[in-house]
Parts: sequence; structure tokens; C-alpha cells
Amino acid sequence: MKILVSAIITLSLSVSALANTPLSEAELKQKAEAFIQAKNTRQQPDTTIQDIDKFISLFSDNFIDEHIKFNVTVTKKAELRKGMIAKLSDKVYFCEVKIDQLMLGRNVVFIKYTEHAKVKPSHMDKVVEYTSTNIVSLEFDNNGLIKHLRRHHG
Repeated sequence: MKILVSAIITLSLSVSALANTPLSEAELKQKAEAFIQAKNTRQQPDTTIQDIDKFISLFSDNFIDEHIKFNVTVTKKAELRKGMIAKLSDKVYFCEVKIDQLMLGRNVVFIKYTEHAKVKPSHMDKVVEYTSTNIVSLEFDNNGLIKHLRRHHG
């Protein structure tokens, strides 16, 4: 009986230790690149709802998405999805998002990226072309999903 209890405790601790294992540098880099790829894909002239859903699938069910500059926080996937679907009514001529620099930490990655786009927002009468450099931080949960996104606009 003592052996069985010891085995159960050892197994429990092993599983718990594995669950708290931080993502490797290679995994963090891959997740950062997947995030930027999904962000880029969801901002194209031919973006689909499936592209939006793929982007949202990178997030945990209990996430926080903060737009620091605009003091906006989103915590529900349905709200995030609704906002992205609304942007499908914008006329996108092109959008290119490229990673400039990565900084990695324990289950977190900071991404400095440049976005160059030409868009006619549905609420405006003119076309806007812009290039901006921004920083985002992605914090990951134990399943490798984004639990906290902070958008620091340039």
C-alpha cells in the first residue's frame, strides 16, 4: 500500500512539474512567428473568417488583450472576433507585418515589428497608407496559448 501511495505521489509531482516547464527559446520564437503570420494573414484583401478564427485560436480561453495606448482591454473571444469581423468591411490594398526584433523570457516574448499597410477604413472617406513600428508582449499559459497580449503602439 505504501508503494502504491508513493507511486501516485511521485506521478502527481512529475505531471505537475512537466506542466510548469517553461517553453523553450525555440518554442517561443515559433509562437512569436506564428502570431505575426496569423496577424498578417487576418489583415489582407482576401482575409476570411477562417483566418480570424485561426488568429483567435492562438489565445487561451481566459486571456487578456490590452491596447495600452487606447486604454482598451478585451477578455472574451467573441468580442475579439466581432471586432475583427467588423474590420472585414475595410478596403485593404495591402498589409505587411515583419518582425524586427524578438526578446524572450520565461513563457513570454516581446516582439518589435513593423507594419506597412494601405487601407480605406469603412468609417472614412480616404485611403490611409502608413508604416508603424510597434511592440507587443505575449505571455503564454502552460498549454502554450496566449494568456496576456499587451499592444504597445508606436
